[in-house]
Parts: sequence; structure tokens; C-alpha cells
Amino acid sequence: MRSAGRLRTVSLRRRVTALSMLVLAAVLVLVGVLTDVVFATQTRAHLHDELTVRAALADRLVTEGLPTPEVVRRVEAPGIRAVVVAADGAVYDGGEPERAPGPPWRQGPGDYTGRDGWGDGSGAGPGRSDQVLQQPLVNGARLTLVADGAQVTAAQRLLRRTLLLLSIAALAVAGVVTLLTTRVALAPLDAMTALARSITRGDRGRRLAPSRTDTELGRTASAFDAMLDELEGAEASARASEARTRQFVADAAHELRTPLAGVQAAAEAAIAPGLDAEERDRLHLLLLRESHRAGRLVDDLLALARIDAGIELRHEPVDLLELARAEAERVRLLAPDRTVEVRGDSAVVPGDPARLGQVLGNLLDNARRYTPSGGRITVGVSVRGAATLLVTDTGPGVPPADRERIFDRLVQLDEARTADGGGAGLGLAIARGIARAHGGDLRCVDPPDGTGAAFALILPIS
Repeated sequence: MRSAGRLRTVSLRRRVTALSMLVLAAVLVLVGVLTDVVFATQTRAHLHDELTVRAALADRLVTEGLPTPEVVRRVEAPGIRAVVVAADGAVYDGGEPERAPGPPWRQGPGDYTGRDGWGDGSGAGPGRSDQVLQQPLVNGARLTLVADGAQVTAAQRLLRRTLLLLSIAALAVAGVVTLLTTRVALAPLDAMTALARSITRGDRGRRLAPSRTDTELGRTASAFDAMLDELEGAEASARASEARTRQFVADAAHELRTPLAGVQAAAEAAIAPGLDAEERDRLHLLLLRESHRAGRLVDDLLALARIDAGIELRHEPVDLLELARAEAERVRLLAPDRTVEVRGDSAVVPGDPARLGQVLGNLLDNARRYTPSGGRITVGVSVRGAATLLVTDTGPGVPPADRERIFDRLVQLDEARTADGGGAGLGLAIARGIARAHGGDLRCVDPPDGTGAAFALILPIS
């Protein structure tokens, strides 16, 4: 038994759950990172806008003539610190002026370091992200606004912890829900398993019958049903073939028993003492006839066996019209009281001339056997896409209900028997087997004039 590869049979439910959790975790991580970035960006933008508004307020207050300490006090807000360095070097930080007559207070924009460790905005402490805005005022002073980033950093840390906890909780809940829902989602697979097990127990005929075949499970179920149809059809065919084989063997044994019994009886009678020469010759003739009958039946059985095994054909151009004429001459010699007519066009087909002659010989022998004295047998050859050889006779004909059954093995129609007893019922089966081996067919068709029997041998031209 050939294997299509080792199939991994891990739990589909666990696999679906694990993959779902991986996808969900990746989505949550991506959402968390994007949320953190957007939050930080929006917060920095908000602080920058707030510092810009405070700087514009300081310019307006200076223009109105308010003293510098008052300007510093009114510009400051929770989380925003203002430092003004006056033109004379005085530093106003929270409203208290400080003088420092040296370069330390005039180191340039952004280099001020005042009380409590406030710096230039690059981060006054671990984890802080202060924002600094420096702007000259109309009176020659320089304003430095510093937004404390500690609150923003704390909010960002809180947001990160919240997202982490919510993500873990969401993964846990989703894992439990997925385990429960996959049982429902995979119920069709359980139905397939139950059906397969019932079939192994001998429960035939059941199918999944999917409502839709354009989905994954629908396609699988449809393929499963098709496989069951093929398997059960093959099983039924095998059983029918086995039954036919048994019946054929029984019929063949029965047919052989008749001539063998005749041979045995004639042989036993021929050795009896006191027989005269005429009686002995009669028994010898009976013995020869029965042995020929048995030999012919054995030859037919061997021919059927070769056909079933795949008959070997010798392909060469065969003119059906010439073949029909040759076989018609033979029948005229065997039955001079029947009229045999051949007509039609030349039709050359590729095939085995000996085998095709056997087919035509069987058809003509069958017609000769069932055509009464003075009757007519006609062989017509025509070409219409394929070559057709039609054999008709003026015998009793074949009822439409039996036109397919007569091709079965060892089948004879009682109403068609003649005085010579007919054959064993294998000739037509052999003829159809040879015709189909050539890619054609042999059928019993309606007779053209409505009387007698008609057999059509159809063969491909190329």
C-alpha cells in the first residue's frame, strides 16, 4: 500500500488555539506599541502647544508693562516653569531675582541651570522627558519655559502597565473561549469520523451531504462523499463481478458436462461386445461430434479469458468490405439454401484482421443459425464518422428487452433456438469483447425493414 507521506496528527483543537493565541498576542503587542507611540507623540504636541501659548502670553504681558516677576508668576502653570533672564543679567525664577555678574548666567540660549536641577530639556532626571522653549521678549529679556515631563512619563508608564495587564487578561479569556468554540467549529470533523467508523462497521449508504461545497469543510465533505461513492461502487462492482464469475463457472461446467457426458456414453457404448460395424461407426461419429462440441466450448472460454486479461492485437489496415465478402463466401458454402448479400462502400480501419474476421464470422454464423431455409442475410458497410458494418437476417429477431442481455455470457434465447441446437451462448460476448478491444462496439439494433435481427459493428477510422 503506497503512502502519500506521514501525516502529522497533533490535536487540531490545540493547534488552532495555539495559533489563534499567537496571532492575538502579535496583534496586542502591535496595538500596544502603536498606542504608546501615539500617546507620546500627542502628549509632546500638547506640551509644545501649551508652551507656545505661554510664551505668547509673556510677550503680551511685557508689552502691557507688567513687572518681570509678575510676568513670571502669571506665565507659570502647573507642570510649566518659567525663567526670565533680564537684559542686565538678573534671573527671575519663580518671581525672585538673582544677580550673577559673570558669564555663568549668560552662557547662551538653552544653557541656563537654575534651582531644583532644572536643565535644558534633555532630561533632568531618570525617565524624565522635559520640554524647553526659549524665546526673546520685547524688552530684551530671554524667556525659558520648561514643561515638566514627570507627569507625562508617569502617565505613560501607567498606560503601559494597563495595556500589559489587559493584554494578558485578554489572552487568557480568548484562550478559554477558543478552546470552547473550536469544539463547535470542528463538529463537522467529528461527524466525518463517526461516519467513517460506521462504514467500517458495515453501515453502507450514509453520506455527509454538505449544505455548501465552496468552503473548506464543504469541499472536504464533498470529496469524502465522492470517495465513499467510488468505494461502495467498486465494492458493488467487485461483488457483482464475483457473482457473475461464479455463475459463469457454474454455467460453463454445466455446458461442458453435456458434451463430456455424451463422449463418455458414446465411448462406453463403443466398447460393448457384439456391436456391428454400422452401429460402431455411428457411435464413433457421435463421439467425434461431442468432442468437437466440447473443444469448441473450451476454445470460447479461453478466448473470453484472453479478452478479460487484455487481448493482444496486431494493428494493420483492414478493409471491412473485403473482409465481409470473404466471410460471406464461407457462409454460402455452409448454407447454400440461404442468400448472403454484401453491399456498401470500402471502409479501411486499423485493426487485427484475424480478430475482426472472428467477430464477423460469429455474427454471420449467428445469422445463419437463426435464419430459416430460403431466408436472406445482408452485410452492409458504411462510413459516417466511423465505419459501421451492419449484419441483418430474416430470422425470428431479438425482442428489444433482450437486445443487451444476449451479449451476456452463456445466454441463449429459447425462442431463437433452431433444430441444430445453437451454440453455447459465448459467440456474441466474444465478438463484443474484440470490438471494444479495437476501440469500437457491437450492438443489437433495430432492423432496417422491421423484421429479423440486426447487429451493428462500429469501429473507429483512425
